[in-house]
Amino acid sequence: MDFRYFIGIDIAKDTLDWAVYNAQGLQFNTHTANTHAGISMVLTQLKALPEWNPKQAVFCMEHTGIYNAHLLEILHHAKLFIWLESSLQIKQGSGMQRGKTDKVDAQRIAQYAFRFRDQVRLWQPPREVVQQLAYLSATRQRLNQAYNLLAVPLAEQEIFIDHSLQKKLKAHAKKPLAILRDERQAVERQIHQLIQADTRLKELFTLMVSVPGVGPAVATELLIATNEMQTINEPKKMACHAGVAPFEYRSGTSVRGKTRVSHQAQKRLKSLFHLGAMSAIQTNGELQTYYQRKVAEGKNKMLVLNAVRNKLIHRVYAVVRRGEKYDKNYVPTLA
Repeated sequence: MDFRYFIGIDIAKDTLDWAVYNAQGLQFNTHTANTHAGISMVLTQLKALPEWNPKQAVFCMEHTGIYNAHLLEILHHAKLFIWLESSLQIKQGSGMQRGKTDKVDAQRIAQYAFRFRDQVRLWQPPREVVQQLAYLSATRQRLNQAYNLLAVPLAEQEIFIDHSLQKKLKAHAKKPLAILRDERQAVERQIHQLIQADTRLKELFTLMVSVPGVGPAVATELLIATNEMQTINEPKKMACHAGVAPFEYRSGTSVRGKTRVSHQAQKRLKSLFHLGAMSAIQTNGELQTYYQRKVAEGKNKMLVLNAVRNKLIHRVYAVVRRGEKYDKNYVPTLA
């Protein structure tokens, strides 16, 4: 697509910094409140730019969670082109940097969009049901964290402190733990109802959980992270995104690092796939046999476990692509 104007936006909770860049350099800078009124004011000001055409402009910004909700809503409603990019990608693509202000960051984002305009990835909003699913999943995760924050220390100190004191501490924690447990179950029921009520989500979810080792939490997070298997539509990309794909670290004759996974990953997904792999190798089946065989051959256990995580990802994508549940007795047909 032939874009002529590249608008970089640095987003904060209360404010937005805007910068407009084109082939002639920086054209416009401004600072507004992060409100509907502030955003609308800038969109009006942009019309004064020479030969302004909204169909030839792309608005580039970082992922900032709920802070860019107003901005995305207004830009999408106005049918403007949006480019959401990771902050790390922008930082690494902008070269050496000295100093940092919101105004400068907006300029750097605009320059990044101009420099990599041939690699633009336009954003499309997920369906409302997927957005609801994302908020419910995040709430479930926070409830889990709060529960573990209280329950784990109680269990660990059991044998190290006086029995009567431990009994009192447990009594204090009993009620809040019960409340957290009940609320977590209530959220899980809402997630289940939301998925079951939507035909597309239900279909994808059913296919995913048919893979041994892939439970409801993994399937739900996959639906959210991939926007119903649309934005990350290949297993290799997902393995990279989840920090499961191994990468070589070699150069010339002097650099001979180990092949390992990258730390630049979606840690939540990686953790869930790890739990899924642990479940798979403890259950009778092909993956358990594979794990035991490789370990018996002398392979590193974590290396083999990572291979199991990779296999889970490929199997999920395979069943979704075929539109059929996982069949442990499946035999590929040879041509």
